[in-house]
Amino acid sequence: MNENKTNQKYDLEERTAKFGEDMVDFVKTIEKSEINRPLINQIIRSATSIGANYMEANGAGSKKDFRNKICICKKEARETKYWLRIISKANSEKLDNCRLLWQEAHELTLIFSKIIISSTNQNPEKI
Repeated sequence: MNENKTNQKYDLEERTAKFGEDMVDFVKTIEKSEINRPLINQIIRSATSIGANYMEANGAGSKKDFRNKICICKKEARETKYWLRIISKANSEKLDNCRLLWQEAHELTLIFSKIIISSTNQNPEKI
């Protein structure tokens, strides 16, 4: 998932899309039980929303709209971490997969936090 990060051109659009794709691949491996179905629906919504909102942020019409979309990205990344925790509890055999995905969601959360801080510090009265 995060291999060769230092050798790759940094592209957050690609990274968030890849995360959504990785999540789709992961949930395909989870048994579709009564417990797992709602968890899968929730995590797919939150994990894929990160990239969708980041794309919207890049097309934002104002700094305020940009910051709002980035805040949503951060919120969805945090929510995804929560659902990974619950899925790992319900499916202990998936713990290692969940940990890897959780780490990526955590890194995305930190990235979006930094973007929010940077965008606020640059010109706070316009945000």
